[in-house]
Amino acid sequence: MNGWLGELIKWALYAFIAGMFILVFTVSRRGRKKVAQIREDYAQLSRIAPERGWTYEARARGKIDQHCGAGPMPGRGSNLSAYHYTTGEFRGRSFKYFEYRYINPMSGADAADRKQPIIESVFIVTAPGSGPSVEILLPSKLDVVLDRRARMQLGVPEFDQEFRVVTKDEDFVQRAFGGAVVDFLLSDPRAKESPLHLRDSELFTWYTGTLSPQAVDEKLNYLCDVLDRIPEQAWSAA
Repeated sequence: MNGWLGELIKWALYAFIAGMFILVFTVSRRGRKKVAQIREDYAQLSRIAPERGWTYEARARGKIDQHCGAGPMPGRGSNLSAYHYTTGEFRGRSFKYFEYRYINPMSGADAADRKQPIIESVFIVTAPGSGPSVEILLPSKLDVVLDRRARMQLGVPEFDQEFRVVTKDEDFVQRAFGGAVVDFLLSDPRAKESPLHLRDSELFTWYTGTLSPQAVDEKLNYLCDVLDRIPEQAWSAA
């Protein structure tokens, strides 16, 4: 009986060690595949820009300082670096997109953690007019702790539950984002993962993660789709 139990424990230990090796190998292989895909995406971004008549810079300094305070950008900064900084025209509108990278201030003391930046992919399309600051965000459980700004209610229960609107000009929001935009945001799946920030004559969206050619087309089309649904008279009255 003791010999049988000892053999069972031995084989269980072998199985555990083998399982750990398989797990490490699988995670490592997936990590290598992910890195390879990111590198390929970056290579494509540098190729498609000139093909489409766009301007591409692998790294640009100081060109995104003006966007501080919008979207995921810091409240202020100077000579900030933008990676894969691209500008041009898309569906008849001027645009730009880039990666903004920063080190998480909450990262631990481990040197490896400090070397891993958080990457925000930011997309900006020029609006046909200028308006006040309007943010249409996805509600978060951390809202109460991190963002105590007043939340505007549009009077559409489903929308007010799914989105959080922050602005100081509620009349403009009703004129510009009521009606067609509300219906669009409730029906389009991209809205569930694409926050919006209108500031002056620019409309922003963003996500946490690296840029890819697929994301470029999706996000630029999304911003243009939103702008297409804002009534022209809303801009003139802003």
